[in-house]
Amino acid sequence: MSDNGKPIPPELRRTFIGMASPAISLYDELTGIENISFFSKVRGLAWDKKSCLSMMKNMGLHRHAHKIYNNYSSGMKQRLKLVQAVIHKPPLLLLDEPGSNLDAKGMQIIRQIILNQRQAGITIIASNEQREVDYANRIINLSE
Repeated sequence: MSDNGKPIPPELRRTFIGMASPAISLYDELTGIENISFFSKVRGLAWDKKSCLSMMKNMGLHRHAHKIYNNYSSGMKQRLKLVQAVIHKPPLLLLDEPGSNLDAKGMQIIRQIILNQRQAGITIIASNEQREVDYANRIINLSE
């Protein structure tokens, strides 16, 4: 449901959800910025290179924007997946093991994303990692 309580048309649902997961695949043959451009267009968003470069800078990837994705380290790949998940500021953000392959600085980025998202909408995190679970306001333990 949208803010006005009406159902979201199927063609617009991609604009309301962002998702990052180790299982999401980006295109190895494209550069980082080309991947974000592609996924923005798939979502039906206006492409804004300046905004994308700013987001990549926030994620520590600005010097790698024109580097082929296949040449990214596993941590850089996870950071780019986070960029594609939040570039459009979705009201619902789904994070599956968001800290996968990230160092301490990458985990600070995750924390900042979650804090920012609290102002904009809802974040759902699926994880077994205590460092990620600690970000939650509410926890549902599926093993109990």
